[in-house]
Amino acid sequence: MHTREEKLEAFGRLLDVLDELREKCPWDRKQTNESLRPNTIEETYELCDALMRNDKKNICKELGDVLLHVAFYAKIGSETEDFDMADVCNQLCDKLIFRHPHVFPPTADPASSSQEEGLSPQQVSEQWELLKQKERDGNGTVLGGVPASLPSLIKAYRIQDKARNVGFDWEKRAQVWDKVKEEINEFEAEIESMDKEKAEAELGDVLFSLVNAARLYKINPDNALERTNQKFIRRFGYLEAHTLKRGRKLKDMTLAEMDEIWNEAKAAE
Repeated sequence: MHTREEKLEAFGRLLDVLDELREKCPWDRKQTNESLRPNTIEETYELCDALMRNDKKNICKELGDVLLHVAFYAKIGSETEDFDMADVCNQLCDKLIFRHPHVFPPTADPASSSQEEGLSPQQVSEQWELLKQKERDGNGTVLGGVPASLPSLIKAYRIQDKARNVGFDWEKRAQVWDKVKEEINEFEAEIESMDKEKAEAELGDVLFSLVNAARLYKINPDNALERTNQKFIRRFGYLEAHTLKRGRKLKDMTLAEMDEIWNEAKAAE
């Protein structure tokens, strides 16, 4: 692994390369916050894909792509004289120090520091949310920090997690299953009445309750669903490939024939 000096030198090299690209490359020169945003989203998802696969080589590569975008936005900010990379880093450090008083005590009182050293991860998370609301530019409400543009599944998890941090949660996690069953029954009732709008609302309640159950049992629902997505893709790919080997097309196969190959795919995993 590299020394601290080598890491700093590499970060400085990135800033130097970006400065030169911004000056000399026609594509880099014309980029704005708005034009970069779609690419930033894509790069973030590519990093998430590599993380899901635990692909260490590509995790490193995709982290670099995400870091480039962070540096690029800071470069644009410096050109408009609003902020630069130093401001980005300093604001981040100040925030981390403020939100971790158990690590960086605001006073030199050693007794205060020692009392906070025994905090559990859950207590640290609750303290984090409370401190966010105290910041001058922080969130004025508990749920104010949940980005509106988050994907719905992740947003549901974050909403519930933030509510939990202020004590709005089940007393016992097993209690959530009654809520899940209640929501499923209400969804089924609306499906029977064929009221699409109400059925959609009830399905949302079902999904929200299942996300709640996953959270309570410390399962990330987004990761869980993506694992199932990938599993389905693998098995369906196997089904498609073996159907073609038989000189057939999927649309000409019976469900029983497809199930037979599907079960082969399951057994092969």
